[in-house]
Amino acid sequence: MRESQLDPSASPLRAFGAQLRRLRKAAGLTQIELGERTQLSDSQISNLERGTRNPTLEWVRAADKVLETGGTLELTYWSLRGSSFLPGYPEYAAKEREARVIRLFELGIIPGLVQTRGYAEALEAGSVARGSVTAEQGIERVRLLLNRQERINRDPAPLIHVILDESCLRTVVGGGVVMSQQLAHVEELAQRPNYVVQVAPFDLGALRPFMRSMSLLDLGDGASLGYTETHQRGYLENDRAIVSAWAKEYDLLQVEALPQAASLKTISKARRDSSA
Repeated sequence: MRESQLDPSASPLRAFGAQLRRLRKAAGLTQIELGERTQLSDSQISNLERGTRNPTLEWVRAADKVLETGGTLELTYWSLRGSSFLPGYPEYAAKEREARVIRLFELGIIPGLVQTRGYAEALEAGSVARGSVTAEQGIERVRLLLNRQERINRDPAPLIHVILDESCLRTVVGGGVVMSQQLAHVEELAQRPNYVVQVAPFDLGALRPFMRSMSLLDLGDGASLGYTETHQRGYLENDRAIVSAWAKEYDLLQVEALPQAASLKTISKARRDSSA
């Protein structure tokens, strides 16, 4: 039977269906086979893919396990449900698991991929206190962040280059103990062969090229993607010229930032200060 064409831009539900079909095919399963493994009929799977049936969270989690997505479908599900995830973020997270090189720059807070559970929970507790998310959404965001971290601990491991604005070290999240543990975790990651950690010091001033967080992904097929966020939404950029320009700016930032040895001294001092 000929499959219907899917238009992911038509609605969030259609976007979920298109993602489901892509992941099912990548796993080499038919609709019948996926249905058998997740207790649905092939017609129900077809309805999910065409965006005419709402998935349940229980089924989405079961499908993620069967398809071995590392939580990609659930990210899309929460976007569908009008969760606190920014538009564009689920698409970025899905691509992140395919990357062979991940380059990160962050302002103010430690990037998600290198956060400890305690630090992540403290951030979400702040969001709940402000009314930005519900307590349930905060718990889900932490759980899915930990899933992201698990997905990059694979073989072969991606190269992860992290440049932290000095403000990331000086913004205390969760109190002194949580912050000290977080900075110690960053120091530990920097000892791993697939991590590079640098600090962009305050005195870099106008030489700092980015005014907001920035992520760059080099994928296994040679393609590169960029991702950044405003307060309202995330932007996944695949235009080659734009991503190339971002990569050039990142390279310049890498040159101007502190070398790793000096960066680790700066992080260590911030850790001692936070626990004082």
